[in-house]
Amino acid sequence: MSLDFNRKIARAFTIGEIAEIAKAELSAGDLSTAEAKQEIIIGVSSLEMARPGELTFLGAPLYQEKLTSSRASACILSRRYCGSLPKHMIGLIVKDPYLAMTHVLAALYPDARTPGALFDNSGVSPSAIIHAQARLEPGVTVDAGAVIGPRAQIGAGSVIGAHTVIGADVCIGRHCNIGAHVTVMSALIGDSVIIHPGVCLGQYGYGYALSGSKFEKTPQLGRVIIQDEVEIGSNTTIDRGTLRDTIIGEGTKIDNLVQIGHNVIIGRSCAIVAQTGVAGSSEIGDFVMIGGQAAIGGHLTIGDRAQIAAKSGVMRNIPAGARVGGAPARPLRKFLRIEALLDKLTQASKAKSKTN
Repeated sequence: MSLDFNRKIARAFTIGEIAEIAKAELSAGDLSTAEAKQEIIIGVSSLEMARPGELTFLGAPLYQEKLTSSRASACILSRRYCGSLPKHMIGLIVKDPYLAMTHVLAALYPDARTPGALFDNSGVSPSAIIHAQARLEPGVTVDAGAVIGPRAQIGAGSVIGAHTVIGADVCIGRHCNIGAHVTVMSALIGDSVIIHPGVCLGQYGYGYALSGSKFEKTPQLGRVIIQDEVEIGSNTTIDRGTLRDTIIGEGTKIDNLVQIGHNVIIGRSCAIVAQTGVAGSSEIGDFVMIGGQAAIGGHLTIGDRAQIAAKSGVMRNIPAGARVGGAPARPLRKFLRIEALLDKLTQASKAKSKTN
């Protein structure tokens, strides 16, 4: 099945055009280079599902075996895999196949980077509920069942998904896409932001004061600030601040099922993978990468360009540029040495048990 089962390719592209987009060198197979450049591509698919006339992609050795039996007309790949190209297939040789494929897909399927409206329409659905004091710029699309509260502002070109709730005084910038069943309260959202279905923004954070034998709820007075070109994955939650705003920096990409606590500040162009939790009042610098299921304790500082391995438990500040792993998190090389030593001790213990 081609990838365009619900999205049509913008138009047919020649291999020559795709090579320019990908900045690729051609391996022409049975054709001359001139003939290869004129070959037409009408779709994109995986190695095993691709048909003649379609483009495919190889980015990891795990899938190299599938390349030899693929029916695709062309493949984006690195030079190391060229020897596995079938004779009928044109190779587009690049340094970074994944990045090249990203650029090609964006050109062939220009509407695929952001989710569309539920009914492929524009304008406001008759079943949406919009408060009289809300302000929508021209070109806003509001899907069925959405609710937009008083004094909310939504910029031109933005899409509000079905059954999404936009609270009072929320501001959403231009060309944003807010998915279905999203809740946005106490938030200011910049331009070109993508929020996937089920996200909750701006709810009360986990703040309580212990009074004798019971907890008393601490009022949360801050907002959530989402800067331009942020993307937030499905069912992620980001709490509003207590006395300062929770801030997600420009260009940061957050995966599904991530929890961001109150007062957290995340810098620019960070990558935070699924099921990560960041406790309240921690500050994460620019270009930080955090693996899946990592846990960041409260009131910590993570320096610029730090990298945190999956399932790490971060309990102290991490300096800029550091790479850490494990629970508690420690320098990555030290963590790996400890894991290797534990393996050796386990094997030694098993061997000793057998001899006894």
